[in-house]
Amino acid sequence: MGTTDDRTQRTYQRAREIIPGGVQLLSKRPEMFAPGQWPAYFREASGCEVWDLDGRRYVDMAINGIGTCLLGYRDPDVTDAVMRRIDQGCMSSLNPPEEVELAELLLQIHPWAQQARFARTGGEAMAVAVRIARATTDRSAVAVCGYHGWQDWYLAANLGDSDALRGHLLPGLDPLGVPRELRGTAFPFTYNNRAELGRILSEQGSRLAAVVMEPCRHADPEPGFLEFVRDEAHKAGALLIFDEITIGWRLAYGGAHLRFGVQPDMAAFAKAMGNGHPMSAVIGTRRAMEGAHTSFISSSYWTESVGPVAALATLRKMARVNAVGHVARIGAMIQGVWRDAARRHGLPVRVFGYPCAPVYAFEHPQAAELKTLYTQQMLENGFLAGNLIFVSLAHDESVVARFAEAVEASFGVLARALAANNVAGLLKGPACHTGFRRLI
Repeated sequence: MGTTDDRTQRTYQRAREIIPGGVQLLSKRPEMFAPGQWPAYFREASGCEVWDLDGRRYVDMAINGIGTCLLGYRDPDVTDAVMRRIDQGCMSSLNPPEEVELAELLLQIHPWAQQARFARTGGEAMAVAVRIARATTDRSAVAVCGYHGWQDWYLAANLGDSDALRGHLLPGLDPLGVPRELRGTAFPFTYNNRAELGRILSEQGSRLAAVVMEPCRHADPEPGFLEFVRDEAHKAGALLIFDEITIGWRLAYGGAHLRFGVQPDMAAFAKAMGNGHPMSAVIGTRRAMEGAHTSFISSSYWTESVGPVAALATLRKMARVNAVGHVARIGAMIQGVWRDAARRHGLPVRVFGYPCAPVYAFEHPQAAELKTLYTQQMLENGFLAGNLIFVSLAHDESVVARFAEAVEASFGVLARALAANNVAGLLKGPACHTGFRRLI
């Protein structure tokens, strides 16, 4: 467990006093992993390794920059391209020509699209996409499936019929601060549930601007589901927007929708697109993007050069080295490590998700305590580890072999703790927080 003598833990204790929430991203909050133990800050990162402020080195077998670094941290090709641009200046009164080159590349990868707009974060990209859809259709309502960020257009789905209860259709995502007047503009439906979407279309179809969804997250859609969503949205005069921010580039080069053969009207990308450098994009058909010409969508730092340069270098390398194939192969090995160790130790573990982003869950009343104890043990063995891994090009067979040894030891501790009914007693701090639950 970290102590106040540790610079890493001491810095986070100070941050909790002067930064609301302690950090800028819920998914990076130490309490989501192991309160008082998880290192909040990094000094350096390279490949799949991270050093905290006290010089402790960890192999990142966890969220890997929240899925941003598909090529690994500080990829040399991306870094070289970025440094060349920085040496030439990355911001001026003029625009970066690299954004035109990036737009051309994205449209080449996605022949169904004819236009592109750029931002720097996933949340911005989704707000841009929804704004464009509303402007194009001159409608206000959206149907949503999956997680799409922090902004008002999305959290309005949590504004229920009662201001006192505030809905909570998505437990853990409190809409406090979202104007009550936005109630009735965002309507959630669950993945693969045709009836729920059908009800929304029946009741809101004439005012529906778009259906916004992740094409997938942990598993393929039921046969025909994406086609159903597309066709029913179009019948209602609404646009289909695919959020490829998390799954995009990871499951299939260019996005999961290419794998499924279902073309949206717009698609949004971020995260892995810049391999750790802020960059996001919205691409779409010419008709769908019409609203971008009339709605005011503009921001100063969307015109800097590092983002487009990083994205160009990242996308070209992804294709050259077959990053999709690599992370699928390594991720399948990681899934096998969890399954085999759990079976040997008799642990109630369910492994699921695509190999590129494998997930496991403890199916036990003390799931949070077991997950925390696992993280605690893995930290002591030099690994950042939770119940999800965003696999990168930097993860290879040798890393998986070392990981397997640590998992074997950690699962052994968990099994003995369960047998002795002493899981909570082995924790060096509180159990991890559970966070919010996604719609799918």
